[in-house]
Amino acid sequence: MKPPILAITTTLCLLLEGCQTAGPSKGFTDITPAQLGTLLEAKDFFFVNTHIPYEGEIAETDAFIPYDQIESYASELPSDKDAKIVLYCRSGRMSEIAAAELVQRGYTQVFELDGGMIAWEEAGLPLVHK
Repeated sequence: MKPPILAITTTLCLLLEGCQTAGPSKGFTDITPAQLGTLLEAKDFFFVNTHIPYEGEIAETDAFIPYDQIESYASELPSDKDAKIVLYCRSGRMSEIAAAELVQRGYTQVFELDGGMIAWEEAGLPLVHK
């Protein structure tokens, strides 16, 4: 049986890193800076900065896991595959790659800050620089 066209398109997009697919087909959810701000008010998720090298962070970040080393940092991730995980990076590209990897690993509640720290700052929200 041949895989559905959507699955093939999604795989090609991930390999080419140059196109966007519809939200549900990605397996993770893009969120806006405003949505993240609301989520942070009652933080109930694991919050990960995936950007390398370090270029700042959003307050309340739980972990710094390089986008291309998810497997190496598996022990730092929640063991519950249904745990809510929110990822971000500088522009959104690295966190999208990491989000796709988490979905492939079976995580069911993966969220990614659309536009990353750039969008966060453009929305007038502060970054932390250590």
